[in-house]
Amino acid sequence: MKLLHVGFSNSVAISKIVAIISPETAVAKRLRDQGRENNNLVDCTMGRKMRSMVLTDSDFIFMSAMRPEALMQRMERPGTVEEAVED
Repeated sequence: MKLLHVGFSNSVAISKIVAIISPETAVAKRLRDQGRENNNLVDCTMGRKMRSMVLTDSDFIFMSAMRPEALMQRMERPGTVEEAVED
């Protein structure tokens, strides 16, 4: 399973990612509020400013301090995606 590092030792499975969005839009704010209500919101910012939201097919939303462009570049560049070790 390939993992995308979203900051501060937090990773998301690439196969589960549906979208990476900017948090300033009205839709993003609505999704964040719904995620908070449903306990599906995961804060990976470590107190920093949220710059992107990673939406998954399992309805979890990961908040990241990294820009969406930086996360997309990590997904596209070989060698920057972590390979999960399965026992």
